Amino acid sequence: MPKDIVVPELGESVSSALVAKWMKAAGEHVIADEPLVELETDKVALEVPAPVSGTLVEIIQSQGAEVSMGEVLGRIQEGASESLNAKKGKTPARADAPVAVGKAEAPTQTSSQKSGLASNEQAKIKSAPTARSLAEQKGVDLKQVSGSALGGAITRADVEKHRGDATASAKTPYKIPPPSARQSDERGEEVVAMTRLRQKIAERLKEAQNNAALLSTFNEVNMDAVITLRKKHREAFERKHGAKLGFMSFFVRAAALALHEYPEVNAELNGTDIVYRNYSDLGIAVSAPQGLVVPVLRDAQNLNFAEIEKKIAEFATRARDGKLAIADLSGGTFTITNGGVFGSLLSTPIVNPPQSAILGMHSIQERPIASNGQVIIAPMMYLALSYDHRIIDGRGAVSFLTRLKSLIEQPEALLLDV
Repeated sequence: MPKDIVVPELGESVSSALVAKWMKAAGEHVIADEPLVELETDKVALEVPAPVSGTLVEIIQSQGAEVSMGEVLGRIQEGASESLNAKKGKTPARADAPVAVGKAEAPTQTSSQKSGLASNEQAKIKSAPTARSLAEQKGVDLKQVSGSALGGAITRADVEKHRGDATASAKTPYKIPPPSARQSDERGEEVVAMTRLRQKIAERLKEAQNNAALLSTFNEVNMDAVITLRKKHREAFERKHGAKLGFMSFFVRAAALALHEYPEVNAELNGTDIVYRNYSDLGIAVSAPQGLVVPVLRDAQNLNFAEIEKKIAEFATRARDGKLAIADLSGGTFTITNGGVFGSLLSTPIVNPPQSAILGMHSIQERPIASNGQVIIAPMMYLALSYDHRIIDGRGAVSFLTRLKSLIEQPEALLLDV
């Protein structure tokens, strides 16, 4: 009896996913636990492995289909040592259309079937899901791409770099749209459908603006003490812990302490109730090839600097390679986003519902400030706190941001927990 391939648990607040790509065609042999189909949710792309070894006898949900948890994607005939199509002398059908083995097929390969086989060959190469997706979209042969990740794995950035090099060498006057794009005029414009992740980001941000009473408050922080402390101990920290000492760990520690003192900033509105937490699960916004993702640092109030830095570095690597799991992105009581890495001087970040507040960090710039009656030049950063005024009063928001500022300007307080 064939074994069902089902949609796994999608995580908290995720109700559906999109079938992004099948890595095998109906009739092909599969090995237990090898990636079989890629799903895309509003938070992350995930691969569904083959539950057993055998032959993929049926693809029920084709590429582009919307599916929910527990729904059957396809079926595997367990125990077969070779593909059914191979036994019958047939060519595997395309993996992006629903098809069952046993239907009549042409004895020769069509161009679409060849394309399907090429896609399967691409899938066998060690690469991130986002890299394979981009390569397929742009018509890039992954065999020609050099991988920069661990073990020579190919990332999306590697595919983009390869395309850039190829374009430069060919002296192409403008970007050539992929075949799937609809060219709108002769100058090379292209119209490409939004990914499910980008659609969901747009929906959630608009939902926050429509449903919450959003307000932002600002302050600035003198980063001199943190910069001095970081320079003094950076090398020793890296030797001992095997992780770089960045600025984010200071802000995570400061935010966790300030959230404990101002719990309304860490709370959530649930109907007419307010849910207060005795813990801080901090979302750290990370830029990934498929869009902005927010993995969560669980119990940040209990983490030391080394633990924070290692976890953030791990999140960044996995986001780049498309390896973040649903569990990494679920929950979160407060978010920190750093627009400064892109050169942002000041912004008003949008709250990530159902959270009630988000902290925006920005670029560090030397500016003249008054200090002890004198004008000095200091490395300053603007901070922005956007919050839901339905649950957080202005006094609480301003007090939280002022407390965070004092902790950053006196980093010894972070180490002594005072």
